[in-house]
Amino acid sequence: MTATRRQFIAAGAAGLAFGPAFWRSALTAHARAPQSAYGPLQAADARGLMLPPGFRSREIARAGQAVAGYPWHIFSDGQATFATADGGWILVSNSESTALGGAGSSAIRFRPNGQIASAYRILAGTHANCAGGRTPWGTWLSCEEFDAGHVWECDPTTTGQGVMRPALGAMTHEAVAVDPVRKQLYMTEDRGDGGFYRFTPDQYPHLSAGRLEIMVQDGWAAVPDPAAISGPTRQQVAGTRQFNGGEGIWFDSGIVYFSTKGDNRVWAYDTAAGTLGAVYDRAAAGPGAPLSGVDNLTVSRAGEIFVCEDGGDMEICVIDPDGTVAPFLRLTGEAAAGLGSLGNEMAGVVFAPDGDRLYFAAQRAYGFGAVYEVSGPFRAAAGGRRSGAPIARHLPTPPGDRGLRVRLRRRISLATLRRRGLLVEVRLAAPAALRVALRTDDLQRVPGRRGSTPRPRTVTLDRRRVAARAGRVRLRLRVSAAEARRLRRAARPVTLHVAVSARGADGVTRVARHRVRLR
Repeated sequence: MTATRRQFIAAGAAGLAFGPAFWRSALTAHARAPQSAYGPLQAADARGLMLPPGFRSREIARAGQAVAGYPWHIFSDGQATFATADGGWILVSNSESTALGGAGSSAIRFRPNGQIASAYRILAGTHANCAGGRTPWGTWLSCEEFDAGHVWECDPTTTGQGVMRPALGAMTHEAVAVDPVRKQLYMTEDRGDGGFYRFTPDQYPHLSAGRLEIMVQDGWAAVPDPAAISGPTRQQVAGTRQFNGGEGIWFDSGIVYFSTKGDNRVWAYDTAAGTLGAVYDRAAAGPGAPLSGVDNLTVSRAGEIFVCEDGGDMEICVIDPDGTVAPFLRLTGEAAAGLGSLGNEMAGVVFAPDGDRLYFAAQRAYGFGAVYEVSGPFRAAAGGRRSGAPIARHLPTPPGDRGLRVRLRRRISLATLRRRGLLVEVRLAAPAALRVALRTDDLQRVPGRRGSTPRPRTVTLDRRRVAARAGRVRLRLRVSAAEARRLRRAARPVTLHVAVSARGADGVTRVARHRVRLR
């Protein structure tokens, strides 16, 4: 990271300490620029993209069309790239749809010369996969953006289903970034009163258990119930610091950058100093500021922050290390129009491992989305910095964790569930605060933001809380007569979920989640 960037972040932290007047004056000098360091935007190319001189584009994928024989998903969103051993790379892309529409994540493998070799699905059966994050050990973390959504860990190198990581919390997940130095994960939550989260794995890099914390006014506080059985994670701790619509997040050189769309800010959290500042604040920048609807973001090998717009001018803007902000590219024409009144958004901005190609998605381009590549004279890394994408490899099998084991039936009739209940047997290696809930995501839907894909509304049918000793605990979960009627009238087959959360005296929380098919 350049000294200028460090000084700028320090100024942001100081601005928050000294008050808004100081920060407003500091930002005004930086935020306005008629063009980026790459030069003015040129006339739109054949794909409707306005780019700086020397840059060119190509369309990589379009919803419903075949990519190397694989039908590409709809509503592409968060993305990441991974280097491969043969000198090529893999692009992973989320689908912000529902399970019926595909959702999950897909991948495109590129040869060293940039040609597409293959495409395939790495996650399915999930809902509203918005953004996510890559890991230093070569996996993709895909985030579900609804009220009881989870993070799924996927192998980008091959077809698969992914593994749910419930210890990272049940919430409206947006994106995640990993700090490999302090061995912690940071997560954003796309709610108007959303939290900013930190997760410390019990056995890094394995994500099956750990400590979930939320930022409060004077630091961090543990989230007592990551499974959100007792209530939303963002409401469990007094003094939680609220962030208005958390969006993209990226870790670079000790700094976690993240955006909040509700107030059009890009934040910087210094993981060593524990300080938080705003790199960009549209309200403070004044009229004519070029960046609005801040969304996904990434950091280039030269230390620039590239930020997508959700709506706005359909631009990706660049924040230089000296703080200037200007458009880098703009999407125009039919591709920018989106899907009728639903509009469109730029998403999933990320560089190829060598930093010489930029990928992004226009979520509703031509109605249902497209993915683009931009190549050209991107600035070189200062001091040999790379964009940091690892060579993809399989996650090692974690050591056996016998701290929490759950046994239950995987199918049950509605009559049995009503009369006798579902027997859940939990085995604990040590005393723990135990919470168990029976839920479903199949009874209700709520509109997505700006009219996008409807989200499931999770319904809790039964819940229990026990101060449990080590050993075996047996509980029966039932439904009321009213809930039984709702389940019987459901228009589609219903899947139930049993969430189990066990918080030990050491602060480590183990979470399990199992599906039960309702017959």
